[in-house]
Amino acid sequence: MPSAVRIESATKTYGSTVALDDVSLQIEPAQMVALLGPSGCGKTSLLRAIAGLSPVDRGVIRIGDRDVTHVQARRRPIGMVFQQYALFPNMSVAENISFPLTIRRQRGPARAKRVEELLELIGMPGLADRYPNQLSGGQQQRVALARALAPEPDVLLLDEPLAALDAAIRSDLRDEIRRIQHRVGTTAVFVTHDQSEAMAVADRVAVMDRGRILEVAAPAEIYERPASRFAATFVGSRNALELPVGPDRVVRWGEAFAVPAPETANGKALAVFRPEDVRITEQQGMAATVDVVVFLGAVSRVYLTVDGDTVHVDLPSRTAAAFTHGQRVGVAVAPENVRVFAS
Repeated sequence: MPSAVRIESATKTYGSTVALDDVSLQIEPAQMVALLGPSGCGKTSLLRAIAGLSPVDRGVIRIGDRDVTHVQARRRPIGMVFQQYALFPNMSVAENISFPLTIRRQRGPARAKRVEELLELIGMPGLADRYPNQLSGGQQQRVALARALAPEPDVLLLDEPLAALDAAIRSDLRDEIRRIQHRVGTTAVFVTHDQSEAMAVADRVAVMDRGRILEVAAPAEIYERPASRFAATFVGSRNALELPVGPDRVVRWGEAFAVPAPETANGKALAVFRPEDVRITEQQGMAATVDVVVFLGAVSRVYLTVDGDTVHVDLPSRTAAAFTHGQRVGVAVAPENVRVFAS
């Protein structure tokens, strides 16, 4: 049965380094939460604290109704998938998957049935007798996922499980992990520094920085309406401009936009806006010069120089193909698409 996870005021230090700074988080049963942030923000420390691999110095961790703060990792009802697969090279696929069942002394017929179910779940029913060195990276990670799910854990923990894979496999396996988690219905925590992964797999995203959770919300809300300055600049590949606050308490970027300044802004404010929200016009808006067009497939990124600043605009590639280096254009951004924070 999936269980809720509740973390209350978790603190973890390593010498003078604060890895977790009074972190609290509630994860509902069968929900997947992504811990998103840059390297060193504390996301893996939080995952390891839930797993019991790095016990917290202070605070409480509960899985379901059980306080597991001081419970050893092997006694917690969790399954864990690591970045580097950690498969046993001398064991077949079936033996790797059944390993946690074997150490729990589950009977042979029941164990074999569970392995068969999991091989079907991960789409590898005919590969039970292969060894890890006979599998691709994506297949190895699928086996690692099946092994973590074998004992039917209350909580599934995934520590950057896609980081070691190439881009094409990573995208496919990301979607597969989401499908499997939905089908199994387990509570899950997914650690990543990749915002596209976090948005794709999670019911909610917890944005972390410097050992703290800055905000927790649904992916669309984080993307559309970030509540913190850090999330606004970290998620969505946004443009960020430091602009003066006018005497009328309005932040202006030439003729491109004018938006009210936050109450706490004093002198200057940081205006952030997504590249897909910038409109390139022939005459209206603020004067800009096309610098370079970068082809990214269906979308191209157009870099513009605007009054000494560089901003980027994401356009359908067929539209972007009309722009050339040195071309003079206008730019504008709808005020409702601009988020403003105190500098």
